[in-house]
Amino acid sequence: MLATFAALTGAIAVVSAQTGPRQVSLVIANGIVVTMNGNSRVITGGSVAIDGTDIVGVDTADAIRQQFRGRDTIDAAGQVVMPGLVNTHTHAPMVLYRGLADDLALMDWLNNYIFPAEAKTVSPEFVRAGTKLAALEMIESGTTTYADMYYFEEEIAKETKAAGLRGVLGETIIQFPVADAKTPADALARAEAFIKAYKDDPLITPAVAPHAIYTNDGPTLQAARELSKRYNVPTLIHMAETQAETKTAQERGSPSVVTYLDSLGFLGPGVLAAHGVWVSEADMAILKARGVGVSHNPESNMKLASGIAPVRGYLAAGVALGLGTDGAASNNDLDMFEAMRMAALLQKVASNDPTAVSAKTALQLATIGGARALGMDRQIGSLERGKHADVIVVGMSAARQTPMYDPISHLVYVTRGDDVRTTIVNGKVLMRNRKVLTLDEAAVLKEAKAWADKVRAAVTTNH
Repeated sequence: MLATFAALTGAIAVVSAQTGPRQVSLVIANGIVVTMNGNSRVITGGSVAIDGTDIVGVDTADAIRQQFRGRDTIDAAGQVVMPGLVNTHTHAPMVLYRGLADDLALMDWLNNYIFPAEAKTVSPEFVRAGTKLAALEMIESGTTTYADMYYFEEEIAKETKAAGLRGVLGETIIQFPVADAKTPADALARAEAFIKAYKDDPLITPAVAPHAIYTNDGPTLQAARELSKRYNVPTLIHMAETQAETKTAQERGSPSVVTYLDSLGFLGPGVLAAHGVWVSEADMAILKARGVGVSHNPESNMKLASGIAPVRGYLAAGVALGLGTDGAASNNDLDMFEAMRMAALLQKVASNDPTAVSAKTALQLATIGGARALGMDRQIGSLERGKHADVIVVGMSAARQTPMYDPISHLVYVTRGDDVRTTIVNGKVLMRNRKVLTLDEAAVLKEAKAWADKVRAAVTTNH
């Protein structure tokens, strides 16, 4: 009898526990939740529940309170809670060249300043220092996922992972000798080793990054793409950034960069093409048909006078379009809020149409659009149950943000990276109330300044 009573009491206790709020690792409570889901739902007075690496609930604060109890809680009252920003094109270590050479055309900038500086300064140590600085800047400005193309990418992966960021990281394949490879074959071997080292990492997606058609011949481009296909990893490439690049394609017998790459069998799902400025409607149709993602980099394109990408054409064609900053040597920062603002404003003035790219569209490009361009939209890019918990909390109390009638308008037209208060990736808090928890800010800045002295000396001897 006593045993039966005890069993019954235990069963009642289990049922009672099950009907109470479920304990989860973190609840972000009472914010203005901008979900970027399929319905673009905005929840005023909303909360997000996170358990481990994933989002388990997105709803009104009352509904979340009834369902979940967080071991940790972040009060986001008066602030925007939104998906982390997705930067689809960077060269992270190039933050150490920030402001080194400005107000130049792309080829002059590359051939006479950047490539010579890289030849004298790029090393594993340089790459580690630059990546830490870039990671610090991205965490502080709300970027949670970034796509990268550079040298010694395994070093970038180590520092990215240590900082807690999500990265799609491409080992560069380029025709001439560079710091980590003397030949394209060497670079391809490095890329393969990098892929094997990080293939199943929860934060790092390894990729192969043939630089561009003007720095690689056809067989090298094909070999890089084949390597990607063999291991089912992304391919990152600069595409149709300048008119000069179109001339290169024409000299190789194709009317455009897109048709040239297509003739090589290069284009297909998993390819992310940066810039895509000089493309026709026919080119865009090919990119859509092949499932290629495109990264729009408005600030870099403006600064280098490379041209204005046909963003409305891409959107109309249904191409998976994301937003990028490019490297900080040609931008000169990694602030995706600025990139959003420029993306919206540039299309308006270029088309003489103030409706060309709305605030909502610009925000989509920086979140779910970027995730789609990277083929990661099932995992990140919006606040939805089952997706990875890549979340940022953005302050809205500054004078320039007051009053606020529309949070989406404010995010694009007035907010800056340093308005971000909290950054979370894969459920881990990387920055809380503006304090970065995964990097020693003072040490990172000190190391970067020491490298700046070496870069300055190298450039001085070059000119």
